[in-house]
Amino acid sequence: MGSHGYGQDDYAMWNDKELILTNGAVRRVISLPGKLGNISTASYKPVAGDFNYFAEASPEFQFEINNKTYSGAGNWKLERIEKITDTYAGRGAAVILLSEDKQLEVTVRYLLYPKLAVVRKNLVIKNLSAVSLQLESVDVEKFKMTNYLATTFSWICHDYGRRRSIGPYDGNMQDALVIVHNSVWSQGIVIGNEASGVVKHTSVFWDEPEILSGLTHKNSRFPFRKYINKGDSFVTPQVFTMLYNTHNDPDEMLNTEVPDFVRKHLGARLSELDKKPTFVYNTWVPFRKDINEKLVMELAKAAADAGMKEFVIDDGWADNYGDWIIDKKKFPNGLKPVFDYIKSLGMKPGLWVSVGSASPDSKVYKAHPDWFVLDENQQPANLHEDDLKMRTACFGTGWSGYINEVLQKLALEYGLEYLKLDFTVVTSTYRFGNKVTGCYAKGHPGHKDHHESLYSNYEEVWKLFDTLHAAKPALFIDCTFETMGGLQLIDYAMLKHAEGNWLSNFMGPDAKVDLRVRNMAWWRSPAMPATALVIGNPEMQDAGWEMHIKSLAGALPIMLGDPRKLSATDLKRYRAYADWLELMDNKYQIMSYRQDLPGFGEPMEGMWDGFMRMNTDSRSGGILGVFRHGGNVSERQVTIKYLDPSKIYLVNEALSGKTISQASGKELAEKGFVVGIGEVYGGELFEVKMK
Repeated sequence: MGSHGYGQDDYAMWNDKELILTNGAVRRVISLPGKLGNISTASYKPVAGDFNYFAEASPEFQFEINNKTYSGAGNWKLERIEKITDTYAGRGAAVILLSEDKQLEVTVRYLLYPKLAVVRKNLVIKNLSAVSLQLESVDVEKFKMTNYLATTFSWICHDYGRRRSIGPYDGNMQDALVIVHNSVWSQGIVIGNEASGVVKHTSVFWDEPEILSGLTHKNSRFPFRKYINKGDSFVTPQVFTMLYNTHNDPDEMLNTEVPDFVRKHLGARLSELDKKPTFVYNTWVPFRKDINEKLVMELAKAAADAGMKEFVIDDGWADNYGDWIIDKKKFPNGLKPVFDYIKSLGMKPGLWVSVGSASPDSKVYKAHPDWFVLDENQQPANLHEDDLKMRTACFGTGWSGYINEVLQKLALEYGLEYLKLDFTVVTSTYRFGNKVTGCYAKGHPGHKDHHESLYSNYEEVWKLFDTLHAAKPALFIDCTFETMGGLQLIDYAMLKHAEGNWLSNFMGPDAKVDLRVRNMAWWRSPAMPATALVIGNPEMQDAGWEMHIKSLAGALPIMLGDPRKLSATDLKRYRAYADWLELMDNKYQIMSYRQDLPGFGEPMEGMWDGFMRMNTDSRSGGILGVFRHGGNVSERQVTIKYLDPSKIYLVNEALSGKTISQASGKELAEKGFVVGIGEVYGGELFEVKMK
């Protein structure tokens, strides 16, 4: 091949023996196999300072083909290296390898991004054999750790980087992000897994002193499997890893580099939206399916008076699941006049649809029973719950095209701006065990067997979302946790194809709901964008509704309930909050940011908690929320990070605009200001603005 390089700006240079990846923040050296040998990571560390985690040679990747293991530690021939880029400022190189048995071509793709100590990686596995190959147990990254100190003195921060344990640790569907942190060294590794739902897998020190990240193994609860036909290729999901050696606490990464990467470089749909939702109303609680034209129009008028920006009609508008025909008893004039009325009030209309369900008496089910999931006994199944009054569609059939036409028509004909797409498509939140999952049908074109359906059905759902966005780019798709397949589940795969995720169905009018809202937002952000966290079901008419708004201001503000029950005074105050949130987003783009409030931990009973939504790019300011939830002191010192140290800022109360502090960014970070909350259960919102 000879010596070759493109220079520092291209992040990659190579010769016959090694590939050097560096962007000034991180440096990874890949030992190349040459004519026949192994491929490994020889060195991977931040450019500045030391890094003690990795052994000298990590085997780079591993997977099984027809039960035979292939890894970087095997024998490969280096075919070539190519420069690669993506559309999110990523640049790097692809290493193309030929297996010793000449059955496979494997491309290892590495991407780096400006100013971040991150390497994003995936594999392309091409079948060069004469038969179909069965791919399983894919580790996109496979790192070997140094002895004793790395494995003995590290925290494993799992469940979105928030829950801490010691190893060994075998992850699950909630582990889109894991941090391995050594407090003695002040060093750690962030592992971001971009695989979908229940087929993602990250483990730390489980069978060996190794970190593995990629797709679930064949002996797992929800095994990944993919059949690759002759001449075809399979592109694995990406895994990103971030290294640090200057942080005493892993939460520092959660508040800085991780959200910066997700916002700027992941390819999240939210980042594509010029205008993000700031205040949404949904009809589900308390009305459930008992809705009609008169009620919806009354609710729309009251919601508009309260300043709501989006109005979503939930379940109950159709005469069955599957056909998605408007129930003319409830809506005798159809839905178009209703949506036109919602738009005339200045709100964006939205609609709930079950994306993969049909009633047995629906026309679509009767005409195409072959489009639906079969259980292991080859009988019709409802993956969502144990009730055959509904059937689950398989996206590996003609259902994909059918539901696309239904949703396209709804979105385009009615001018919908928001689609809440719900119910189980792969696994259920409400069933236990792993038998009633995926599809066991033997004749569906999208999967050859049950295990392959677990992966392929997610991929078809993502293609559906992408098609909808191509037709209507500003559409906000709310992919619920039920569709994702796990309780309160959200991940990076979903974020690349949908804008939000209905995460919960919290009930009750008291402060317990507000605590659960704030806890949910804290738990999944900042690893996940806060505006993607759609947290129900606080009701508008609850006695403590102001605390609902204040708590929801740290996620995506969404309210349910009956706004007709509010007084004119309350509606006016609602509008003031709604307009304030919209103004804050216009000024600071708060819906693109969220950070922890320094010195305030997980929201819990008997404590204080809080959040910030500071624009860390412009440093122009943002908002913060401070809450007392049963704490035994009535005031707390509050500090603010991520401001310009040399600039002067005002801290103003929300709505009133009263200034309670004026100080430099440096003073606010070091000394801060006092917030007093007299109520045992209370909270306040503030604007932080550059003077």
